[in-house]
Amino acid sequence: MALSFFDQFMSPAHLGIPLIALALTLPWTLFPKPSSRWLNNRLLTLQNWFINSFTQQIFLPINPEGHKWATLLTSLMIFLITLNMLGLLPYTFTPTTQLSLNMAFAVPLWLATVLIGLRYQPNHALAHLLPEGTPTLLIPILIIIETISLFIRPLALGVRLTANLTAGHLLIQLIATAAFVLLPLMPAVAIMTSILLLLLTLLEVAVAMIQAYVFVLLVSLYLQENV
Repeated sequence: MALSFFDQFMSPAHLGIPLIALALTLPWTLFPKPSSRWLNNRLLTLQNWFINSFTQQIFLPINPEGHKWATLLTSLMIFLITLNMLGLLPYTFTPTTQLSLNMAFAVPLWLATVLIGLRYQPNHALAHLLPEGTPTLLIPILIIIETISLFIRPLALGVRLTANLTAGHLLIQLIATAAFVLLPLMPAVAIMTSILLLLLTLLEVAVAMIQAYVFVLLVSLYLQENV
């Protein structure tokens, strides 16, 4: 029973072929395509409004040099939200519960921001490793601490997204199992548990969107430090 709770996080396979590539490709087919008409439909208008609002909010404090990342970060935001939301449907697989996938998103983006800072503003990028006015005796220790914190950033990005989604899915499955078991024994308690399950599902919908936003927001903050 305990092991079955974690079966939902296993990458699905058919005839020995991993289907995670299919799970990553199919969400792109759900996005509305741009229309050649002068007036768009409501879904496309809502999507355009969301993209414009998100881009303005994220890139407002970033220098114009960093605006080249707008397409990349906006696409990543929409992609992560779609994966997280589809993973809440029954009998589906959530790719973003895999730490390897989240690290594959986090490490290249973090490394790109660091390399940009070292290329265009090397003195400013290296100055983050040693705060101004540090006592001489603390300089080696602070440099080591700041270097470790710098390399922990991509790990924190991936683990945060993985842990929040995994915990939410486990809670939903535990409460759903409890409601199913209690239904023939204590119907009143089972109904209350089902109401709790509904509220938790609504919370997980919010968490799915918030975690995608936090992931992209932190990447934009790393970009802001190095641009």
